Amino acid sequence: MNNKTFAYGRVSSNDQNLLRQLEAFSKLGIDNKNVYVDKQSGKDFEREQYKLLKSILRENDLLVVKSIDRLGRDYNMIIEEWRDITKNIKADIYVIDMPLLDTRKNKDLLGTFISDLVLQILSYVANQERNFIKVRQREGIDIALKNGVKFGRTPKTKEELEEDIHFLKYYSQWKSKQITLVEMQKLLGVKSRTTVYNWIKLFEEKK
Repeated sequence: MNNKTFAYGRVSSNDQNLLRQLEAFSKLGIDNKNVYVDKQSGKDFEREQYKLLKSILRENDLLVVKSIDRLGRDYNMIIEEWRDITKNIKADIYVIDMPLLDTRKNKDLLGTFISDLVLQILSYVANQERNFIKVRQREGIDIALKNGVKFGRTPKTKEELEEDIHFLKYYSQWKSKQITLVEMQKLLGVKSRTTVYNWIKLFEEKK
């Protein structure tokens, strides 16, 4: 049976663009039918297309990702998933943005050790950077609120929501799980989470 090459791409929300990842896969000659994508947070691996892809992977197949954080966001989960694919399924993984992370190369003990070491370092750095971003966002929100800054206005119709740059910005951040609903409420300067939730429902209604 011929070994197959698969690619996995991910963005955190529907309004983010997969183009760069898809172009990278295309340059490697990966067939579109073997490209699986999720528009979902990388907080865990409970993603429909990822689970489908993993169920198809077989020994000596190749899984390609653009960068390690497209695989996932959590440091420990990435390590566990990497080992499951390479040790249990016995498939290979190639990370385009980090050529050292290519399990097809140097399959001896030293090569495996170097690959595992690089993976752990990159996963840790990615995890720490996300934590720093969350801290900076929280500090920025607290300082602004302390200084009496009011964020946004109070749109009432779907059309107003679609044109409100403040709502669109914080909706996108909430959708990609960068901020919580409570933080979105504070940033928009409204008194009730219910109001924000109702705006979201109204905004997401199909025309």
